[in-house]
Amino acid sequence: MLKKIQESVDYILGKTGFTPEAGIVLGSGLGGLVKEVQVEHALSYSEIPGFPVSTVAGHGSKMLLGTLNGVKVAVMQGRFHFYEGYSMQDVAFPIRVMKYMGVKRLYLSNASGGVNPKFEVGDLMIIDDHINLMGSNPLIGPNDEKLGPRFPDMSAPYDAAMISKAKSIAAAHGIKCHVGVYAAVTGPTYETRAEYKYIRTIGADCVGMSTIPEVIVARHMDLPVFAISIITDMGGTDEVQVITHEEVLKVANAAEEKMTALIKELIVE
Repeated sequence: MLKKIQESVDYILGKTGFTPEAGIVLGSGLGGLVKEVQVEHALSYSEIPGFPVSTVAGHGSKMLLGTLNGVKVAVMQGRFHFYEGYSMQDVAFPIRVMKYMGVKRLYLSNASGGVNPKFEVGDLMIIDDHINLMGSNPLIGPNDEKLGPRFPDMSAPYDAAMISKAKSIAAAHGIKCHVGVYAAVTGPTYETRAEYKYIRTIGADCVGMSTIPEVIVARHMDLPVFAISIITDMGGTDEVQVITHEEVLKVANAAEEKMTALIKELIVE
């Protein structure tokens, strides 16, 4: 694994000579943040050794290197998903590469379905814990102690200091922002009404199909994580609601301005 990571890192650094301080992963319909980045280099995933290629609408397929609010960043314009047929290790591989490029903090975003009845479509939710319902884990298999411990602690996977700062920024800008628990399932089907109710019953506030593998790998390498969801639809009600990917992208696009403002300021903090 370490050899594969180093091959990717050597290619990127050899091509660009760029060492980022922060890593950002953009989820479905959330590519608008790149407009705020002063891009110095853009690399297609297909040209980076060891990288998968995103196949989902609403996801770009590039790593962008540049500055955001004066901070040197590596931005994943689109992520990879378990349901695309990639292994858990492949899904989270770019996080390992960013760590070895020099990234000190990781910022993740996603579009998710709300199951907390207090939420509304278009709300933001800072993730402060998660429930892995994906049936697998990117750390399964032989462990390389150079990457991290065999049994990493996950009692606080999301960085408390970054969460606190993000809450303050949201309050200062009048941005409605919840804090809650994110559950991840494999997808690619959206949840049934019974599944939504189950997910709410076990303690989650929203549900998606990504993020957790990336968080696990980041924490394995002791990389601090901040993650945020845009609530693009609501589940768990008795009313039948047909959800489409197009509608999810539409809501994500409409709400991402708030998320962009928050991350843009948080990254400097």
